[in-house]
Amino acid sequence: MGKGILIGLLVLAAAGAVLLRWLGSRLAAPKNYQQMVETGGPVEEKYLASGPYEVSFREEAVLQVFQKYLLYYPTELETGGDLYPVIVLCNGSGTPLSKYDAVARHLASWGFLVIGTEETYAWNGFGAEMCLRHLERLNSTASAEEAENPFYQRIDFDRVGIAGHSQGGVGVFNAITSQPHAGTYRAAAALSPTNRELAHNLEWDYDASQINTPILLLSGAGGGDDWVVTGEQLREIYSEISAPRYMARRRETGHGEMLYSANGYVTAWFLWHLQGDAEAGGAFIGKTPELMANTLYQDQANNINES
Repeated sequence: MGKGILIGLLVLAAAGAVLLRWLGSRLAAPKNYQQMVETGGPVEEKYLASGPYEVSFREEAVLQVFQKYLLYYPTELETGGDLYPVIVLCNGSGTPLSKYDAVARHLASWGFLVIGTEETYAWNGFGAEMCLRHLERLNSTASAEEAENPFYQRIDFDRVGIAGHSQGGVGVFNAITSQPHAGTYRAAAALSPTNRELAHNLEWDYDASQINTPILLLSGAGGGDDWVVTGEQLREIYSEISAPRYMARRRETGHGEMLYSANGYVTAWFLWHLQGDAEAGGAFIGKTPELMANTLYQDQANNINES
């Protein structure tokens, strides 16, 4: 009997190891998520689709725990003379950027230079801070190295945004409030950010009342609530912020799915704030903002249309 129990335990251990390897290799954002996600309005539909830019990719090793920088950008950056706006991505727990490559490529297809890391512990915003420092270095590299550095004098630091999911949402809060480059960001998006009590218990503290950056707060409402941040908890975060802000919860959408399911509005948010796209802004402002009326969402609120 004892031998049978031992064999059973070994089989369970082997099965568990296989499951963990599968979970570790699984993409956090499906490559075809843009075809999978239902949209509830023409603005969301337009900006969930890929943009007009061909996208290129580079990665650069670094002696930090996050291993390397991953950069996605319009291919034309390599030969043109324009400046490009930036979106920094903050990773969720155990979710390096390589696991949601499709999201980064989508944002880059709309004209953004997108940068992130392989960091899996992003709550304090340090990885985001280092991304901006790295971009500053690339932007100012001496002309002798320009041939190997397509980003030389191509980065617009007056148009920088930041987005993150789950623990990465906490990373967004801390990057725009407590890191040295906090004042650089012109727009932010936090997707299913860890609620304040859970974050405190995990020693991921943040102070939403210090946020001065226009911010989009989105979470899921699958099965009633997103387990990382309930509707009530997201409302608490929203209420602490005095900066221009929007919140909404996507119906029947699980926590993990929020990494990519709301990307039509995330893209529109950054296009409006960083590229002055008036059509994208129609999701958030005007007499009938699309997000406020979208039936795929609930609990919408904002202070942008109050004046």
